[in-house]
Amino acid sequence: MSSPSYSHSRDQQHQQLPPQQLPAVPEYPAQPPEPPAGKWHYKPRRAFWENKTLRVVALFTVLALCGVIILALVRRQTGTEGFLVGLALAILPVPLLGAAFLWLDRVEPTPWRNAVFAFAWGACAATLVAILANEYATHLLATTFTATPSQTDTWGATFVAPMVEESAKGSAILLLFVFRRRDFTGIVDGVVIAGLTATGFAFTENILYLGSAFGEDQAYGTNGVATTAATFFVRVVMTPFAHPLFTSVTGIGFAIAAISPPGKARRWLAPLGGWLLAMVLHGTWNGSASLSPIGFLGVYATIMIPLFGLLVWLAVWSRSHELKTIRTQLPVYAMAGWIGLPEPVALGSMKARGLARNLARRTQGKEAARTVREYVSFATSLAFLRARATRGAAGPDFAAREQELLHHLWQRKAVAQPALTQAAFTIRPPYPPSPWGYGQQPYGQQPYGQQAYGHPHWQQGPGYGYGAFPQQHQPHQQPQPHQQPQPNPYGQPGPYGGSHR
Repeated sequence: MSSPSYSHSRDQQHQQLPPQQLPAVPEYPAQPPEPPAGKWHYKPRRAFWENKTLRVVALFTVLALCGVIILALVRRQTGTEGFLVGLALAILPVPLLGAAFLWLDRVEPTPWRNAVFAFAWGACAATLVAILANEYATHLLATTFTATPSQTDTWGATFVAPMVEESAKGSAILLLFVFRRRDFTGIVDGVVIAGLTATGFAFTENILYLGSAFGEDQAYGTNGVATTAATFFVRVVMTPFAHPLFTSVTGIGFAIAAISPPGKARRWLAPLGGWLLAMVLHGTWNGSASLSPIGFLGVYATIMIPLFGLLVWLAVWSRSHELKTIRTQLPVYAMAGWIGLPEPVALGSMKARGLARNLARRTQGKEAARTVREYVSFATSLAFLRARATRGAAGPDFAAREQELLHHLWQRKAVAQPALTQAAFTIRPPYPPSPWGYGQQPYGQQPYGQQAYGHPHWQQGPGYGYGAFPQQHQPHQQPQPHQQPQPNPYGQPGPYGGSHR
């Protein structure tokens, strides 16, 4: 493959960053040149067969074909009426599960193409592979081993189905890991991709099970719905999280591999371990169906519920860790002048992000709110990019991507920075309570609203900069050309009723 090219002269040729070497922040220019519209973008040269658009069209064509085939197979097994009933009932948990995963992914949302691909793969390709492979395996067990149909079904559900289904669902995570690895920025991304894939898989599988149950009820009487109701209760009410729980273990393994430095054994051990654990959990759950009702409920109460609670806790903790990463990584860009000093606080808080968007919408309209949302997205990507650099896993195109993200921030700063600054002041005032009392700070008395951001010794106080930046930088002692001292830079009225930088 030919070497990548960049569409703007200021982009630096990318170099592989040595592990554990923290890259320098680009100098903030006094007047960044304005490139032609749409030209500031990192675009590697690719051969025709590696064209991204061609790949996307081919991939979704294959998925659409798989969808048509799987729907035809399900309709053949359930009948038209059973298919429609199963479809209506199976779709009920999908919006709830999808909304839960999207809420979890709000810090740095997964690109919509990845999310659509994951759900479509689970609903179409994975279920098609699982149905065909499970049928073949069941036939092989019945003809090879001397076993009753009941034993064949139990063995297939306990040993064959977990391996086939978790491999089919995990293939979506593997493909995104190989071709879109930079979108894996933490455990949350692995859980979200795996959860959406498993949600799609469970959706199609539920159509088959519910439609078949409805067909059984119709065979015994036109008014009977006992089998359909029991199947709906077990699969939709009790365990809508079963498939997402199993596959999320695989997703966590791939996420750990994606954020690990090159050369570490966990880059291949974590995905393999997650896949094996997902199969074990899936097999345990399927095997519990052959137990007595007491045994089944015991597995549900002692294994499924605690594991689900653990997954929820891990996902929420990872989400809060992502916000902490933003607050930790962005201050170095604030010292260089690219963003305002209060902004890491606002960007690292979901509440402050919402406040900033609302401020922009109330004062300047929907377009300003969209600009703030884009600014937040670019700043978040920048923070995670630098976090990977600190781990030695930034990749060879770090410099080009950093330049691109900084340029997009600069284009939107006039609208977004005042709103974020005001939001930062709202959630965390400059003067928190201290043992010295109101107005009595350890580094002297200053007018309210100036000291926390403008005093040369702001690193030592309990305001925004406390403990966030290295002492040796001292950014306010040696102003750069683009940082000429100005009187009270945060005291001037802005469009949001607060300070304007």
